[in-house]
Amino acid sequence: MIRLCLLLLLLPQLAQAVCRQALSLALDVSSSVDDSEYRLQIEGVIAALNAPTVQQILFLQPETPITLHVFEWSGPVNHTIVVPWTSITSPADLARITAQLRAHERGTKAPNTAIGSAMLAGFTYLEQQPDCWMRTLDISGDGETNTGPLPEEIGDDLRPEGVIVNGLVVGSGNFFGDQVSLQSLEDLRDYYLENVIRGPGSFVEVALDYDDYAATMERKLLRELAAQILGQSSETGGSKG
Repeated sequence: MIRLCLLLLLLPQLAQAVCRQALSLALDVSSSVDDSEYRLQIEGVIAALNAPTVQQILFLQPETPITLHVFEWSGPVNHTIVVPWTSITSPADLARITAQLRAHERGTKAPNTAIGSAMLAGFTYLEQQPDCWMRTLDISGDGETNTGPLPEEIGDDLRPEGVIVNGLVVGSGNFFGDQVSLQSLEDLRDYYLENVIRGPGSFVEVALDYDDYAATMERKLLRELAAQILGQSSETGGSKG
C-alpha cells in the first residue's frame, strides 16, 4: 500500500511518456520444459497478470499504460511471439492477453538452451517501444546457456539504452533430502545474477519448481511494475545495481 501511494506521487512524471513501461516476458520452452511444466508456465503468467494486486497497478493510469509483450525461446533461432505488444488500459485488454496466452500452441521445443540469443531477440523487440518511460526484459528459464552467444559476452553496446534485464529461474522442486537439487537451483540463480541480469535495480526471482511459477511470477511483476519505478527492491531473490 505504501509503494502504491508513492507511485501515485510519480504520476505527473510518468504522464510525460507514451507508456509507463514496456515489459517483454521471455518464456523458456526448450526440451528441458515438458508439456505439463509448459502449461504451468503459461497458466502461471495468466494467474500473475490477473492477480488483484497486479491489476491494481496495470490499470492505474490508462492514459500512459503499461505495454506487454510475451515471446517463447529455446534454441538460437527459435523465438515465437505469443502476445504482440499490447497496451493495457482496461480489463478488456487484459482479457484479450489472457485469451491469446491460453490459445497459443507451443513453439519449437529445441533440445538446447540459448539465453544469449533470447536476450538479443528481447532487445530487438524492446527497440520497437522507444517512447516508454521504462523498458524491461524478463527472462524465465530452468537451465544455463549451452549454445549460441554467451550472455556474459553480450556487452552493453548491444543493449538498448535504459533497458533492464531481470530473471526468473525455476528449479526441479526435489529438495526433500536432495541437496544436489537445492545446490543446482542456487547455482542457476547465481548464474543469472552474474551473467544474465543487468541494469540498475535488476534482480532474479526464484521458483522452486513450475508449481511455484505463478506465485513467483506475481512477485516478480509487482517488483517490476511498482518497486522498480520507485527505485526500490524487495528482500526476496537477488539483485544487482
